[in-house]
Amino acid sequence: MQAVQFSEHGDADVIEYGDFPDPEPGRDEVLVDIKAGALNHLDVWTRRGLPGVDLEMPHIPGSDGAGVVEEVGEAVTRFEPGDRVALLAGVHCGKCEFCRTGDTALCVNYHVIGEHVRGVHAEYAAIPAENLTPVPDHVDWETAAAAPLVFQTAWRMMIERGDLTQGESVLVLGASGGVGHAAVQIAAHAGAEVYATASSEEKLQHAKECGADHVIDYEAEDFAAEIREMTGKRGVDMVVDHVGEATWDKSLKSLAKNGRIVTCGATTGPRPKTNINRIFWNQLKVIGSTMATHGEAEKALSLVWDGTFEPKIRDTLPMSETKRAHEMLENREGFGKVVVIPDSEL
Repeated sequence: MQAVQFSEHGDADVIEYGDFPDPEPGRDEVLVDIKAGALNHLDVWTRRGLPGVDLEMPHIPGSDGAGVVEEVGEAVTRFEPGDRVALLAGVHCGKCEFCRTGDTALCVNYHVIGEHVRGVHAEYAAIPAENLTPVPDHVDWETAAAAPLVFQTAWRMMIERGDLTQGESVLVLGASGGVGHAAVQIAAHAGAEVYATASSEEKLQHAKECGADHVIDYEAEDFAAEIREMTGKRGVDMVVDHVGEATWDKSLKSLAKNGRIVTCGATTGPRPKTNINRIFWNQLKVIGSTMATHGEAEKALSLVWDGTFEPKIRDTLPMSETKRAHEMLENREGFGKVVVIPDSEL
């Protein structure tokens, strides 16, 4: 088969698209004929190299993908050839204390397909059956591939972990990215007043189309000062910050008393300076979140499948141009997700 792959960490030039041995499904696995994949910033970090993550090389990236079941392992009863499926990339052990109590996203052996093990940016992928979810016939492949990781991540972070409720106010940073544009839609659906930041008029307009009530150009304005002014110096109840070092201090400044900051990533760096005085004096909460349980993911995806949420696609490229797709993410070009299609499907 043809697969996106790299044999060493580095910049986008290490990415190749070429021959790779055909996968064979194990007894609990499903062989999927991949029709579309989608990129996340996780793919960029994995390609560059993550501390403590020792990959089997060559590595196939991709934590988002969808396609048709080609073959099932002998122990698989949930799917059969011809079924339409999408990947839920989080893998849990099923045995630790967290798995036994149902919060599998806290599994002590948690890992992510595409990050820690080979992913799905290829013509075929052998995937554990429990890491697949059905895709309705009316959903196109680009949507099915682009939605799962970002919508499950934003849903768990804001709804399950952050307890967002109707009538609260939310600031979403980086609303033009995958998680950001999902977070705006989820916040609006929850009945919150939504503030969003982006870096251009076009991206700000897209954020409004996703449900933002107020938008701020973070390159032209101090977003913390703008939030204080817009809210009568009160601040917002929740800040969604997946940016990290570059925004952390301003995010804390944007919070109302008893507010909470929720985070699932740190694209500009993981070690910001923190004003602890602000946290204890204003009685703020810092809430971390990663991925989601499969049940939480399917809650979020049900709202994608019925059209309530819509993953925005900034571009669709052949997998042979995945290098260009990585560059688009790194350079913050456009709004929403980048989808890659196996060249044989075009």
